[in-house]
Amino acid sequence: MDIGFVIVSAVTLACVYGTLAIGLSITWSSLGLVNMAYGVTFAAAGYGAWLVAEQLQAIEALADMTLVVGPVVILAGIVTGAICGLIVCAIAFIPIHDKPNFTVRGLIASLALSLIGTQLLLQIFGPRAKNLPPLFGDWELPLGNVVVTADKGGAMVTSVVMLALALRWMRSSRRGLEIRAMMMNPHAASLVGIGVRRTGFYVMALTGGLAGLASVLLSQTYFISPFSGLTPLIKGLSVALLGGLGSVGGAIAAAILLGVNEALTSALLGGQYVLITQFLLIILVLLVRPRGIAGILDKAREA
Repeated sequence: MDIGFVIVSAVTLACVYGTLAIGLSITWSSLGLVNMAYGVTFAAAGYGAWLVAEQLQAIEALADMTLVVGPVVILAGIVTGAICGLIVCAIAFIPIHDKPNFTVRGLIASLALSLIGTQLLLQIFGPRAKNLPPLFGDWELPLGNVVVTADKGGAMVTSVVMLALALRWMRSSRRGLEIRAMMMNPHAASLVGIGVRRTGFYVMALTGGLAGLASVLLSQTYFISPFSGLTPLIKGLSVALLGGLGSVGGAIAAAILLGVNEALTSALLGGQYVLITQFLLIILVLLVRPRGIAGILDKAREA
């Protein structure tokens, strides 16, 4: 077993899955919505990035300029994901957020959007998988016995930087502070004048953008298809559940734990056993800590 390869793979997966899980945790803790449309947002963002990449590669002067193409393609994925998040908010949150049993209604509405969106992507782009061009060049960075390739190194750095910027925005900007207030206590936040609907759009745009970022970072290594968001949705929900829904810190810790689990399982047993060991690990942790590693239980939300 190549320990260096396992370490690099584990860190890369932790960064990408942590990005997805943090988005799901923020959505749940602030809006009370289990966003089952996160998978189709992931897939749509991948297609948005692919369309932009195709246009840029058609321009001869830009075809080989990775420093230009890469950031633009990443930005396209983030913007597409944010737009999809706004659409989900307008359909699956705004009309029903103040209705009885919103948690169940929102889950069903977002699941319906996921199914409809997947079929639309299938009709528009067809079933054949698409690939993104290399976004970070073809360099390799040897660190002792570990070799960090461009796609994995770029994914790690980009995800950490973008997450840091997003969390910094949430801590320093007015809109970000409104989101944090919603995460702490949505009812108290509404009582002091924070608009639930307006904040919902900011939340869904932010989390959709995080899904778009994760989509681009994963799609450069794997592929884009109408159903490519299913596995990331499962992984993101798994990380969020293990870390504790509503906890950003817990999502980061769980992402590291499941990233190591996936890398070790793939190296020792094979990729087909990853989901089995992943859910066994989640069950073991939840038996000890039913709320997850750092979960919070919002009594106001329960009421």
